[in-house]
Amino acid sequence: MVKAAKTIKRHWDGVLNWKESQINNGLLEGLNSVIQAAKRKARGYKKPHFKVMVHLLTGKLDFTRVNNACLPT
Repeated sequence: MVKAAKTIKRHWDGVLNWKESQINNGLLEGLNSVIQAAKRKARGYKKPHFKVMVHLLTGKLDFTRVNNACLPT
C-alpha cells in the first residue's frame, strides 16, 4: 500500500493532467497493435508489401463488390 501511494505521489502531476484532459493513448496503442500484426503477416516480404498489408488491415475495405462470398472486414 505504501508503494502504491508513493507511485501516485510521484506521478501526481500526470494524474491531474489526465483528469483535466481525459486524453489517453488507447487509439495509438490499437493502431500499433494492427501494424505489429501486419508486420507478422508480411514477414519475408519487402517494404512495399508491408505497406499494402497495413492498408488492407486498416482500410475497412468492402470486398463484397468484388466477391459476394467475402465476409466484411
